[in-house]
Amino acid sequence: MPKFSGLPLVIEPGDLHARLKAPELILVDLTSTARYTAGHIPGARFVDPKRTQLGQLPAPGLLPSQAALEALFGELGHNPDAVYVVYDDEGGGWAGRFIWLLDVIGHSRYHYIDGGLLSWQREGLPLSTEVPPAVGGPVALTLHDEPTATREYLQSRLGALDLAIWDARGPLEYSGKKVLAAEGGHIPGAVNFEWTAGMDLNRDLRIRKDIAQVLENLGITKDKELITHCQTHHRSGFTYLVAKALGYPRVKGYAGSWSEWGNLPDTPKEV
Repeated sequence: MPKFSGLPLVIEPGDLHARLKAPELILVDLTSTARYTAGHIPGARFVDPKRTQLGQLPAPGLLPSQAALEALFGELGHNPDAVYVVYDDEGGGWAGRFIWLLDVIGHSRYHYIDGGLLSWQREGLPLSTEVPPAVGGPVALTLHDEPTATREYLQSRLGALDLAIWDARGPLEYSGKKVLAAEGGHIPGAVNFEWTAGMDLNRDLRIRKDIAQVLENLGITKDKELITHCQTHHRSGFTYLVAKALGYPRVKGYAGSWSEWGNLPDTPKEV
């Protein structure tokens, strides 16, 4: 049976299909209850995307509590030798956020199926309606700060020459014409590149083949620390994933995102 070692972070459906029986595999579906029930990749365990977020206003995208994460990963059968493969049906937003969670718990063995369920179905690969049972109770986890930019940290870094801020929201949100918090606009110095613009609509929402050059042209370069955000660190799950896949050495997700920044009176904002 083929092993996962040597595979890149982003894999093709066929790469997983050849390894579906691997004992170390934990396959995570982040679509929706309805989509999962209708048919999912065999062996996949459904994780409601809401469970990847704290879900409390004004910043619902913050990290869930440690107890909640320990319960979630216990259900999945988390162990140090596990290889996670994650997918969704929207091009990688929720799957990328789950990869961020894996970084937070210090687990680096993971892959994302490019195009997710859409590319799997396009290639005519099998689906299942069988639901694997929860594995067990909570597991002890150690949470790491490095993958996350807090509001305080980001604000302290504003203006640094080695900082790139990738705003994954839509142009109207970035410009302040569409306001989804107390104030509209964007974080000073942030570069706007909307998340779906990084997907190939003709290839089942796979990551664009030219995405590395696109980011280079925008000044989002590997010599900088990259902090990415959106409104709740859902859309920026995709951009976090892209940066990790491209080998950016310093990547953080701003989990509070604009729902936090835009609701605070003392954070600087531009329109």
